[in-house]
Amino acid sequence: RKQIGPQLKIAGKQVGVITFTNKACDEIKGRLEYDSLFEVSTIHSFAWSLIQGFNQDIKKWLKDNLESEISELKEKEAKGRKGTKSSINRQKSIVAKTERSELLEQIKRFIYSPDSNNLEREALNHAEVIKITSAFLTKRLMMQKLLVNRFPFLLIDESQDTDKGLMQALLHVQTQHKESFVLGLLGDTMQQIYMGGKLNLGTDLPNDWAKPAKKINHRSSRRIIELINRIRRPVDNQQQQACSDKDEGFVRLFILPADSNNKPERERNIYKWMAEATADEGWLEPNTNVKTLLLEHHMSAKRLDFLPLWETCSQSKHLQNGLRDGTLPGLRFFSHLIFPLIEAHRNKDRFGIASIIRKNSPLLDRKAFKVSGSQINQIERSKKAVSILTNLWEVESSPTFLQVLQKVAETKLFELPEVLRPFVASRPTDELENKTSYEEESKEQENDELITWQNFLETPFDQIQHYRSYIEGRTEYDTHQGVKGLEFPRVSVIMDDSEARGFTFSYEKLFGVKQDSKKREPEKESSIDRTRRLFYVTCSRAEDSLALIAYTTNPQKVQDHVIKEGWFKEEEIELIS
Repeated sequence: RKQIGPQLKIAGKQVGVITFTNKACDEIKGRLEYDSLFEVSTIHSFAWSLIQGFNQDIKKWLKDNLESEISELKEKEAKGRKGTKSSINRQKSIVAKTERSELLEQIKRFIYSPDSNNLEREALNHAEVIKITSAFLTKRLMMQKLLVNRFPFLLIDESQDTDKGLMQALLHVQTQHKESFVLGLLGDTMQQIYMGGKLNLGTDLPNDWAKPAKKINHRSSRRIIELINRIRRPVDNQQQQACSDKDEGFVRLFILPADSNNKPERERNIYKWMAEATADEGWLEPNTNVKTLLLEHHMSAKRLDFLPLWETCSQSKHLQNGLRDGTLPGLRFFSHLIFPLIEAHRNKDRFGIASIIRKNSPLLDRKAFKVSGSQINQIERSKKAVSILTNLWEVESSPTFLQVLQKVAETKLFELPEVLRPFVASRPTDELENKTSYEEESKEQENDELITWQNFLETPFDQIQHYRSYIEGRTEYDTHQGVKGLEFPRVSVIMDDSEARGFTFSYEKLFGVKQDSKKREPEKESSIDRTRRLFYVTCSRAEDSLALIAYTTNPQKVQDHVIKEGWFKEEEIELIS
């Protein structure tokens, strides 16, 4: 801003700044005093700003992509068993994707909103916007020039977690336009938490890139910084220093047997111990004053009553990132559209219901009024549709997502996300579905996205409220993904491999209780690598005091290992039997 801001403004150019969340955007804009030199946006908003208006190019990409997906489904169908659940869902998906491909010819203009469900026929979903932008930046010189001319400087916050495909595309643009395009990557590879990010981003950059490092940690107390430095040292030896005005801080490791009874009660007793040891009564109210971090979302889902939803959706690798950040169109349809409508009905909020229907329902759009010729008839039809949907809760105490979806489809109250359309498609395969025994080969189901969605739809709808609250950070529990970039005076980290039941992370391996049986591959991460990063991120969220609670099959071995690593002194460890 100081050095070249005036020249950029005269030339009509800006500095682009990309970050992860709307909250982060607002923070950055405020710090920049809302200077118009900087265009601050989320990754999805930025991507859409580049491709918006290129309707024919988008249409061609979608057409080619749908044909590729249909071809892949047909190939799987030819090889798979007929009459199985997977086969039926593949056939339905082929029908739905074929219908969308045919409808593309009728679309003149594509739309997209980074903050909505994008259910309209002409709307792109979140993943498509990123994929299309990545493809255009990689293959089209015009799109590269558009980016470079508009943003000669582009800064990417949390770059280690930015979508790998888009990051590779931007790196490609930089190599092609070195003299006119500066790319700045802000982030910390030690804090990479999403699988979709580019691996080893900070270590494989070109030699002519500058690599400044952040030396001072302005967040944490001295003891906490000492701990995270020791955790990080084997990775890249980057070390930080505390601010001169920071206190010593407080760290304790509590080690308990993995088969401990009533773990929540034991954790509450630990918080009481922390309150006394630190002379900080904030620990006595963990629900409001302590940020409790868990190893896996699975643990949060269990404690917050949306475990069936989480377990089914997490079965597909393709859905995991969207499940964690709340961007899956199939879930947002229920969490940000159907649930608010049901809540408004329960609260007898007629204005709220009308607002949701007017904004989102095709029954009240211009096309519907034009075809019907009567606004009154369409309004009455929408009221009846809402009544049919909400009546589900009178008939069923807890309807399933599928029952809700069927009522929405039956009444045409809302457009359905593409991924959910196969489950309400009326096709000859429905008859086959009723006759099949659903005995399927486990390999065929293993990564079948359609099977995942069907299993999810058969779980109770009422979980969606808890899921949404959790994803939006409005609960007492969180994971390392949910606290990206945040800080808290008091942090508790619960490490329990047996409860998490995951394979991605393993504290038992990090703490030396178990050996990693897999052969180490230089280009791939081990579970110890991922868990070390997780341990680093969670510990580094704490400002003043940190309680680490480890459940393990061998408490003594954990104690010996962490002392040997230099992470803790013996007097900082509490063995609880």
